[in-house]
Amino acid sequence: MKKTLKRFAMLSVAMLLAFAGCEKDPGSEHTKSADGGALATVSTNNVTDITATSAVCGGNVTSDGGNAVTARGICWSTSSNPTTSDNTTYNGGGTGSFTANIAGLDEGTTYYVRAYAVNSQGTAYGQEKSFTTNAYTGTINGYAWVDLGLPSGLKWATCNVGAATPEDYGNYYAWGETTTKSSYTEDNCRTYGVSMNDISGNANYDAARANWGGTWRMPTWEEMEELIDNCTWTWITQSGVKGCKVTGSNGKSIFLPHAGYCEGTSRSSVGEIGSYWSSTPFESDGKYAYDLFFSGGGHRVSWDGRSLGRTVRPVSD
Repeated sequence: MKKTLKRFAMLSVAMLLAFAGCEKDPGSEHTKSADGGALATVSTNNVTDITATSAVCGGNVTSDGGNAVTARGICWSTSSNPTTSDNTTYNGGGTGSFTANIAGLDEGTTYYVRAYAVNSQGTAYGQEKSFTTNAYTGTINGYAWVDLGLPSGLKWATCNVGAATPEDYGNYYAWGETTTKSSYTEDNCRTYGVSMNDISGNANYDAARANWGGTWRMPTWEEMEELIDNCTWTWITQSGVKGCKVTGSNGKSIFLPHAGYCEGTSRSSVGEIGSYWSSTPFESDGKYAYDLFFSGGGHRVSWDGRSLGRTVRPVSD
């Protein structure tokens, strides 16, 4: 189990407990010691700001029991009724409220926390709280996502719309259309030349929302820029398919295949480039929209004609 208590804090708490030599009830907020002295009174705050590996908790020492509080903090464990023998923070001494940052947690795991306060009579504990850390992976409406540790917290799908595996190319859509077709031309593109706002989450135009439902949607161009700026891009061949492995700061990754694009009745540049629609129209001309383009030469957010058939990689907040 990951420990976050600094060595000096652990030794300090241990020495105080040994010195106190009292009988304690780990489940109570206020306990009398064997010699009749009073322990401190402490309560545990609710847990907030929960991520995959961290959380914020705190407590409030409302009484020192007539003896100075020399150590206080939060203790936590994956088992109920954690004590100072488990993971512990040290947040100084005295009465009053305090806040503690709990770090080094495992994703998708339930933890139990209690505030503690130490005086010369022993250790008092606040009521127990529990929380579950976020996971780096999961599903929405049956479709898998990965948390890449992006600043926005955005979840990226593991497959393209219409694909069964990450290596499948999936379906091709003209921008602003939600169904496939046999030919992709300017004449049969419903949004070509039409002035529009961003379509992310609009089921009438967003292929991700229309086909996957739930909270799935097409990414905006800003969200594509975030993916570029905060991830490592590696060109690989996965299960015989060429593409790019995009790895986030937390070590999690997605695979984007080189699916090429459709023009007319033909597919072009398959195995050579990736070209994924964003939800954002090009500001200066209703014939174009932004897309995520990548090849062996690099990766960038670009813009191209809306009539071309491109793949869609959904996202969710």
